[in-house]
Amino acid sequence: MKTERAPIGFIVNGAPASVSTAPLRRLSSVLRDDLGLTGTKVGCDAGDCGACTVMLDGEPVCACLLPMASVEGAAVRTVEGLGGGGLSALQASLLAHGAAQCGICTPGILVAATALLERNASPSEAEVQDALGGVLCRCTGYRKIVAAVLDAHRHLPGGDPDLRLPPAGQAVGASPVRLDGVAKVTGAEKFGGDSFPADALSVLVVRSPHHRAAFSFGDLDAYIAGNAGVAAVFTAADIPGVNCFGVIPPFADQPALADSEARFRGEAVALVACEGWVARELDLAEFPIQWHELPAAMEPATAQAAGAALVHAHRPDNILVQGVAERGDPETALANAAVIVSSEIETCYVEHAYIEPEAGYAFVDDGVLTIVACTQAPHMDRDDTARVLGLAPDKVRVVPTATGGGFGSKIDVSLQPLIGLVALKTGRPAALAYTRTDSMASTTKRHPAAMQATIGADADGTIRGMVFSGDFNTGAYASFGPTVANRVPVHASGPYATPNYRGVARAIHTNGPVSGAFRGFGVPQATLMQETLFDALAYRLGIDRLQIRLQNALRNGSETVTGQRLEAGVGIADCLTALAPHWTRALTDADIFNASQSVVRRGVGIASCWYGCGNTSLPNPSTIKLGITPDGKVALHQGAVDIGQGSNTVVAQIAADALGLPLGDFTLRSADTAITPDAGKTSASRQTYVSGKAAEKAARTLRERILRYANVSADASLQLLSGGLLLVHEGGERRRIDLALLAPDGDGLVFAAEESYDPPTTPLDARGQGKPYAVYGYGAQIAELEVDMALGTVKLIKITAAHDVGKAINPLLAEGQIEGGIAQGIGMALMEEYIPGRTENLHDYLIPTIGDVPPIETVLVEVPDPEGPFGAKGLGEHVLIPTAPAILNAIRHATGASVRKLPASPTRIVEAINRARSR
Repeated sequence: MKTERAPIGFIVNGAPASVSTAPLRRLSSVLRDDLGLTGTKVGCDAGDCGACTVMLDGEPVCACLLPMASVEGAAVRTVEGLGGGGLSALQASLLAHGAAQCGICTPGILVAATALLERNASPSEAEVQDALGGVLCRCTGYRKIVAAVLDAHRHLPGGDPDLRLPPAGQAVGASPVRLDGVAKVTGAEKFGGDSFPADALSVLVVRSPHHRAAFSFGDLDAYIAGNAGVAAVFTAADIPGVNCFGVIPPFADQPALADSEARFRGEAVALVACEGWVARELDLAEFPIQWHELPAAMEPATAQAAGAALVHAHRPDNILVQGVAERGDPETALANAAVIVSSEIETCYVEHAYIEPEAGYAFVDDGVLTIVACTQAPHMDRDDTARVLGLAPDKVRVVPTATGGGFGSKIDVSLQPLIGLVALKTGRPAALAYTRTDSMASTTKRHPAAMQATIGADADGTIRGMVFSGDFNTGAYASFGPTVANRVPVHASGPYATPNYRGVARAIHTNGPVSGAFRGFGVPQATLMQETLFDALAYRLGIDRLQIRLQNALRNGSETVTGQRLEAGVGIADCLTALAPHWTRALTDADIFNASQSVVRRGVGIASCWYGCGNTSLPNPSTIKLGITPDGKVALHQGAVDIGQGSNTVVAQIAADALGLPLGDFTLRSADTAITPDAGKTSASRQTYVSGKAAEKAARTLRERILRYANVSADASLQLLSGGLLLVHEGGERRRIDLALLAPDGDGLVFAAEESYDPPTTPLDARGQGKPYAVYGYGAQIAELEVDMALGTVKLIKITAAHDVGKAINPLLAEGQIEGGIAQGIGMALMEEYIPGRTENLHDYLIPTIGDVPPIETVLVEVPDPEGPFGAKGLGEHVLIPTAPAILNAIRHATGASVRKLPASPTRIVEAINRARSR
């Protein structure tokens, strides 16, 4: 039954508005669904994330908490009302500082900061942090946001944005603003939930409330008949194809809708397709389903116990896969070592906590199912969805929207086959936006890990051997469990020469949440184990902690634990050397501070990282197409999905310099399986390197074809003019090509090139020997902090980060990635712990806020790798890896205590201090 509606009048961005709606309906819903002001984002519907911040009579409020009855007669201002005819000074400043990454939180940030600046034009940093403390950002690390607000007075309002686009040949190494940045700061960017068709059916998902349960349905036909506006109900029985998906096909095991048994809390079991007004009011607690709760194994130890039920009958002992890397004779090396250190450490589930929950819609047009949704992997979505729905891949089209954060979880399909099923079966568009609870309960997490390791060294600190073992809780389904199990043993030695080594990692099934890809694929967990052991070794030997790392660092010509010889581009020693003066200063500061303190102690920690860019020993190609249009533009078919990391800009910068035309001549044809070649998934720090290399190859091929057509030498230069003219300059002569006279191809290009690049790797043998990655990135970080010895609380003072990027294609964007990764590492170290059924919202699950991230000093190190485009390496995954171990090492330096379970909460720190004192 429809709720009573009443006309409510108010002012929106200076114009009168009147909406006939229920008095208790939320302002966020009215702004977005009735007035089309989708710049106001919805990330939680609970006032936790601040993405929906608007001004009400000049004061910032969460629109998701405000009933329309409170809005009558008031003046509302949204992000769309900030700039007038151009950009506001603050919007221009955010662009210039690179302070908008994915952009989903940007409108809330802008509105809250505008309210501050309108009452205080020159705020302090503390005042900025106070004003923005209620708006969460998962991408930027906040530091560039703070700088942009403080610097807003330097920008002029009302004008066009200063794109600062570099000239021909000078794009690589420059920091132009994001090519897709203006839409992010104006609210025009369309995310998954921002453009639902007006006639779309809303899709609601019935999910398991239990960790493991059998279930059966009641009378579904009676349920439909008894609920006006409910169009249909769908279950696993309605799926026309193979009810199974997975990111690694040999291990694919997850049903789109569970059939008879749910294996984890939050698993989808049924869909209700209904009219939009019904979706706002329907109570799924009345859905006719009977649950029979079954015993659940939530921990690997329980799943491995004698007699434990198998999560999947075909996987004995609940082991999904085991990965190994073994070299030399580690047992003999440890037995002969002058010193050995051993330890263990445990990590928990970590939630991705992107501010945009999964959202999208589907429709059928001319026999093709089109899915418009947020994603990190459009071609994988297409293939998985086609399989589930029994369609040929060419009968499914995936059009990615802007993606409001991903960090790995939006690689796996989520709602794509669900909305596709409803659209196919009903013939109507179908739309679905996950609630925050749906998103957190049903999507993938970082693998919890229980790890043990031993390292042996000579008396001078030279590493002789290491053994590592880790059990990784992969949850109910495979997802990226095989990738984690195979990547971890390769990386668990750290970026250090380790001649005798054995690393073993097992992905073990439980009835916990599905564990998948999350910025690092298990390497952050393994690095905690290895880097804290390096500190223990340094303390035992009385060697400086930075020096022992530098002494053992891999260098050009070194061999890794997989036997791969690193011929060039090894930058870990350069990173550590760059940190040396910061290290000396930080230790001196800590000594001075601690000389006069007893309750609060200052500590300094350091940790290193390395990370193989791309898939582990598997094909990993990207394909890029670009060409010249008849009207004189370079069309870049950019299929590398930009989830905030900047691939839309970086790939274009690479292509521009390789082609020899200015970046301003480029237009983006963004990812769409119908028009862009497959550039692979956005994961594993592969897009700058792999897709960038494909773009470089395609651009050079295009240039060669143009020059050959013009019959000139390779030294000739190109110039595009308005009106569709291409000038080719050679020496003092020029040739004019009228592009409008040339016949375009099917993509409307008169000159075109398409090239692929696949990193040259080799498979790993049974002992994990081979060449798993063609390019590695390196980094090291210093954490400075203070610990209250009585309370166990931690105050971060500063983090200094040196990362080898090979070549900084866009230094500003690289800095933004480093700051954002550090913020996530802070969360992993100190506060983030996902507990199924208890932390399925952004109130109980804590991520860093603007006040939790200290000043960050970035040192970009450039040690070119000949395999990368212009020498570039990947970066996005690496930057999170050293943060948590550097923080743990700093806590130990401050307190003398080792925390062995993350997050290092105050309680766990106090327990560690008490253990250390009792020894």
